[in-house]
Amino acid sequence: MANPTSQQPRHSKLLRYIVIVLLVLIILVGLAVLITWLVIKPRRIVYTVEEASIKHYNLTKNHLNATFEFSIAAANPSSKISIYYDSIKASVKIMKYYESSKTTIASEVVDPFFQPHRNVTTLDLKLVAQNMPLSGSDYKDIGHARTSGKIELKVSLDARVRFKVGMLKSRKRTLHIRCYPLIVSFSRPKNFDPRNCTSEL
Repeated sequence: MANPTSQQPRHSKLLRYIVIVLLVLIILVGLAVLITWLVIKPRRIVYTVEEASIKHYNLTKNHLNATFEFSIAAANPSSKISIYYDSIKASVKIMKYYESSKTTIASEVVDPFFQPHRNVTTLDLKLVAQNMPLSGSDYKDIGHARTSGKIELKVSLDARVRFKVGMLKSRKRTLHIRCYPLIVSFSRPKNFDPRNCTSEL
């Protein structure tokens, strides 16, 4: 008959070994992540709306026709990370003073592209609102904006991206880019002040 007291030290030794092995694995994984980060030195991509304008504006009977043009620079400062933009959807909304902007007034699908490291790629967006029906509050907001000569907009880009380091590629992730507030003049687009965007995965 086995002695219970002799089995207890054996079990405690086994448990100790398991804990030590797990701690060693955690340390090794942590070191691998740290070394990888130090080698790659990832840096945040900077998105900036450099130009913005409104063309072919017409507001009639709660319906909007307009072309919203934006030039967005994507600056990738990393020396080792490249990016595949596999799909991008861009949209523009009216910024409201009394509530969060909800109404998308124009959108488009942007062509996919590859951005190498240490590169600045410019996206020229042309978002067309064609006979777009507006709610009463949106109609009033745009009407007041037209009277004042400028409008406050929000541009959103939702992209499916992959990151490339050497021969390795990451899985697809969704990158959300938000640019606001954008103060756009109806008559003087050259007076637009560039605006940095926020981005998150």
